[in-house]
Amino acid sequence: MYYDSRRAPQPRARMRNRMWLAAPVRSAGEMATGTDQVVGLGLVAVSLIIFTYYTTWVILLPFIDSQHVIHKYFLPRAYAVAIPLAAGLLLLLFVGVFITYVMLKNQVTKKAQ
Repeated sequence: MYYDSRRAPQPRARMRNRMWLAAPVRSAGEMATGTDQVVGLGLVAVSLIIFTYYTTWVILLPFIDSQHVIHKYFLPRAYAVAIPLAAGLLLLLFVGVFITYVMLKNQVTKKAQ
């Protein structure tokens, strides 16, 4: 017996069943709505502000004299490591909780069938 690729399930059919968490699928010619564009622009703006602040805080501030006025706008340097570490741990926690939730929900569904 040999593998026949014509009889194999198509990737799109498998992905369509798993896209319950994803955004609605749009056709190729359909543009994003105004709300989508505003939300996207907001996310990009917030990310850019955070990136600029953190880069200035971690890379540029050590080269500026500690008595300079600009230092009062930034947290102490110890937080430069603690905040991303805490954010990463929270991210891992939420991903773990989500995976656990999905696996338990999947188990309950299989037992019901």
